[in-house]
Amino acid sequence: MTSKQVPLPSGFGPATTAEEALAGQNLTGKTMIVTGGYSGLGLETARVLAAAGATVVVPARSPEKARLALAGMARVEQAALDLLDAASIHAFAQSFLDSGRPLHALVNSAGIMATPLTRNARGYEAQFAANHLGHFQLAFELWPALRKAGDARVVAVSSRGHRFGGVDFEDPNFERHPYDKWKAYGQSKSANVLFAVKLDTLGEPYGVRAFSLHPGRILTDLTRDLTDDDLRAYGLSRDVPNGYIPPGESVTEGGDYKTVAQGAATSVWCATSPQLEGMGGVYCEDVDIAVAIPADLPGPAGVRPWAIDPELAERLWQLSETLTGVAFRA
Repeated sequence: MTSKQVPLPSGFGPATTAEEALAGQNLTGKTMIVTGGYSGLGLETARVLAAAGATVVVPARSPEKARLALAGMARVEQAALDLLDAASIHAFAQSFLDSGRPLHALVNSAGIMATPLTRNARGYEAQFAANHLGHFQLAFELWPALRKAGDARVVAVSSRGHRFGGVDFEDPNFERHPYDKWKAYGQSKSANVLFAVKLDTLGEPYGVRAFSLHPGRILTDLTRDLTDDDLRAYGLSRDVPNGYIPPGESVTEGGDYKTVAQGAATSVWCATSPQLEGMGGVYCEDVDIAVAIPADLPGPAGVRPWAIDPELAERLWQLSETLTGVAFRA
């Protein structure tokens, strides 16, 4: 049963780092996959999990970039994966299944944000395709390994950006409406949350639980497609060194911007924490379960109703099966 969308409380907070969220756990013998695990939050997530003893597989669209980022990290494997390419997803997953290993955690950290209108080979809008549909197919393809673990977690890295809007079930790929990069991003992030809601109901009987999360406001390579005007709207500039964060704006100074180590904390916590044992289907932030808030409540925190509605989660599941051509059956 999907857990209640209510903070535990966990005892952690926005300044908690990924290493602190791990709380000294020994992950020896665990195998985990972190998409996007060679850049930004994904890299820190992979680093911390591997340092705790897990074998971490990092699928990468840019092999050379991944090789350089992961150089010298023990227990980290690299493989090829393009989330916009169904054949690439299948090949990666099949290679992992052929290894015969169980999969204890799948952390879907890869993503793109506010990109110009781009479509994959199937004609699907790229943010929806990469952030949601690609990870949907990946979880389907890896399902035997997740079940084999007997106690596995799937973690969907979403965003407060889900508040920009829910899934447009009539026109998810902007074929009939003008493209809006922020609406497209919000749709993909709402889809991440709904994905975890539905997957958790399917996976619970097999020991596979799913979570979604907002990592926090972190300025990483994810911002590469933002224009200077986009940055100025948030009071930021590429002319400011060290990640563009103005003085006094970090969470440790009472502000709202996290370091990469702090931003990866909720992903690591969702993937590993004993505090979440027997739970699932919830949206988390600041290393705890987030509050559910009304659609019209101002402010960025919490999760909006259109992202956690079980009926919408079921509807998205059916749409995703149609668009990807896979029939996800537990």
